[in-house]
Amino acid sequence: MKVILLKDVKGTGKKGEMKEVSDGYARNFLFPKKMAVQADAGNIKELKEKQKSQEFHAQKEYDEAVLLGKQMEEINIEIYTKAGDGGRLFGSITSKDIAEQLKKQKGITIDKRKINLEEPIRVLGSTRVEIKIHPKVTTNIRVDVKEKNK
Repeated sequence: MKVILLKDVKGTGKKGEMKEVSDGYARNFLFPKKMAVQADAGNIKELKEKQKSQEFHAQKEYDEAVLLGKQMEEINIEIYTKAGDGGRLFGSITSKDIAEQLKKQKGITIDKRKINLEEPIRVLGSTRVEIKIHPKVTTNIRVDVKEKNK
């Protein structure tokens, strides 16, 4: 019997897939637990419409991420902090600090886990920081670390 899975079923398949399963497995396990529906013409049509909708939304999200990435390449963020001799900072600038300043200065909210810092910034100066906006889109912003006036 052909069924369309409504949920991920271990050993059978993932949500949205059409699978061939035994009649007993479908009638006694999948249908009562609402894990699948029979693959008739109406359900197949509905599945294809859902897939088209998901593809459309995924493409729209990707296009928005590309646009945001291009805008963010122009961004400079200035962070003021205390520094000692030779430009070494007291403490360091982390991805959390960069995310906060990005929101405060430019109004762009980015999760700190999306900011790719190999290690925290510990010196004064300008640094390029990579930000992963979307699984397929990454961009760089410039972070200028300056000494706070005493």
